[in-house]
Amino acid sequence: MPTTDEDRPVVRQDRVALVCGGSRGIGLATATRLRASGRKVAVLSRSGGAPGDFLSVRCDLTEAANVDAAVREVEDRLGPVEVMVANAGITDDALLARTSEASFRALVEGNLLSAYHAARRVVPGMTDRGWGRLVFVSSVAATVGVAGQSGYAAAKAALIGLARSLAREVAPHSVTVNVVLPGFVETELTRRVPERVRAGIRAHVPLGRFGDSREVAATVDFLVGEHAGYITGALVPVDGGQGMGW
Repeated sequence: MPTTDEDRPVVRQDRVALVCGGSRGIGLATATRLRASGRKVAVLSRSGGAPGDFLSVRCDLTEAANVDAAVREVEDRLGPVEVMVANAGITDDALLARTSEASFRALVEGNLLSAYHAARRVVPGMTDRGWGRLVFVSSVAATVGVAGQSGYAAAKAALIGLARSLAREVAPHSVTVNVVLPGFVETELTRRVPERVRAGIRAHVPLGRFGDSREVAATVDFLVGEHAGYITGALVPVDGGQGMGW
């Protein structure tokens, strides 16, 4: 049966998008891609600065009051947040036996609690309006495990449970929640990894190369669009096949 105009979703590309942790790397690439698609983009980060002319707001995402104030500023200046990308995260690699409790707590707060605060703040508005898109940026480490990243992997794996549970809660309101799992992506941080370590990681990537942050951004851009409205609770790897296992 042919598709009619009435069957097609109303495409609005000018929606307000909030990128948490958007001042560099994957977050900045995502903010840039979403804006290129026509969205009104705001960026939250600890520094409060992002290259270009984004609305950039300083925010400690591990503090609920900070998140409330930052989102309020975004909404006052751009309008209701309809798209949220939880990309903020930190790393502190060490074997578990050498990982302090303070370090482990910091990893959970920086990678999990920050996403919880952001989602909790924007979800009520999305459900009230009957439309919304949330994407949580996890990591291939969450599913395959990486030696020396037990705290980081645990927090990123917890994001999956958070996202899938939330997806069930908000689905009746036409709000979707999905998870992107990047592999080793070329960023300012990953370029600091010693070449011998990089070579070892590359050897386990079926495509034989590292990812580009723009490839992750393109995936997020699709998931937050109108045409992805029947995708929710999905785990989408962008890892060159690394997550298939060794």
